[in-house]
Amino acid sequence: MQIETPPTEKRYEKPEGERRGIVIVNTGDGKGKSTAAFGLALRAHGRGKAVKIFQFMKVPTARFGEHRMFEQIGLPIEGLGDGFSWKSKDLEHSAQLARDGWEKARAAILSGEHFLVVLDEITYPLIYGWLPLDGVLQTLRDRPKDVHVCLTGRRCPPEIIELADTVTEMQLIKHAFKAGIPAQRGIED
Repeated sequence: MQIETPPTEKRYEKPEGERRGIVIVNTGDGKGKSTAAFGLALRAHGRGKAVKIFQFMKVPTARFGEHRMFEQIGLPIEGLGDGFSWKSKDLEHSAQLARDGWEKARAAILSGEHFLVVLDEITYPLIYGWLPLDGVLQTLRDRPKDVHVCLTGRRCPPEIIELADTVTEMQLIKHAFKAGIPAQRGIED
C-alpha cells in the first residue's frame, strides 16, 4: 500500500448546469449493482422523495432482506418476474411477465410521480430479447425532466450506456462462491 497525502484543496469545481433527472447504470460482473441502486433509493427516500423499485427477475412474493427493510420504512419494491431463467418452467411466461412488468415500470417513469425509479436487473430481459430495447431507450428519453432512473444488471446494452449520464461497472476481482463458500443470509439475500 502506498501512503498518500490528503488533498488540501477541492479537486473539482461545482458544475454550473441545471439540476435535472439523470440516468444511472450499474453494470459489470462484480457484486454490488443492486445494492448500490438500493442505496440510492434509501438516500432519496430519506430526503422525502418518492421512489419506486421494480425487480425484473424477482418474484412478487420475494422476502429478501431488502424487501423486509423497505416494507418497514414504506419504500415500495415490486417483484415482476418468476426468478432467474434457469429456474423457469416456462420461458415464454417469464418473458410475458417481463413485458407486463415493463409496462408498469414505464408508466411509473412517464407519470412523473417519482423522483427515482429503479429498474433492478432489467438488463436480463433486454439481452434475452424479452423487452424491446428501442422502447426502453425511448422511455428514458421521454421521461419527465426531473425523473431519475437507475438500471442494474450484467451486460448492459451499449445503447443504454451511451444514453446514460452516469455508468459504473462493478468489476469482479474475487468472489467467495469461487472458493466454495455458499451465499450468506444478509449478504446475498
